[in-house]
Amino acid sequence: MIAKISGKLVEKRDNCLIVENNNIQYEILVPTSVSQRIDDFKDADGKVTLIIYHYLQMGQGTSIPVLVGFLSEIEKDFFLQFITVSGIGPKAAVKALNKPISEVTRAIDSADMAYLKTLPGIGMQRAKDIIAKLQGKIGKFGLIKDEVGALNKEVSSDIKEEALEILLQLQYKRPEAMNMIAKAWENAKDLKTAEELLNEIYKQRVNI
Repeated sequence: MIAKISGKLVEKRDNCLIVENNNIQYEILVPTSVSQRIDDFKDADGKVTLIIYHYLQMGQGTSIPVLVGFLSEIEKDFFLQFITVSGIGPKAAVKALNKPISEVTRAIDSADMAYLKTLPGIGMQRAKDIIAKLQGKIGKFGLIKDEVGALNKEVSSDIKEEALEILLQLQYKRPEAMNMIAKAWENAKDLKTAEELLNEIYKQRVNI
């Protein structure tokens, strides 16, 4: 399976990028929230690196490989959560995510039906399904900053250190991240996982 592609950005289309690597051009589906920012991630030679979700689209007697690209592992992680919602496949998710993931996360967490219905292909029932499946489980994605890059590091089993590594991936400065963790831990010391700690941080920032 393809996990990452680096190469020259040849063409931008609607929800699609063409990237050339070793004289092979790859068609990579991307959410609008990725394609709108891709130019900021090109190097001096016009090359980009995309984190890939690679799957097979099954048809009647056929299977077609499909590549979906992201600018960071964190964005891909959100996508994987998003497609766990009943009725939302990878291609539908690519079209739906036409706004920043942090905004979509906040809408899900606050059960903002009106916002979710503005996403392409998301009607009333699908918005309800998204909230029912993901509300309260994706707080860390609301901390994503627009300038997040393709960083991915192994994290410690200690939940504070794990949360710190994720916040650093999200482009928070170390002192700021440590302060956020300290405040969250002080208010909720019974947290058992990094996910719970990050959700607590997210709730505190929303209430500032």
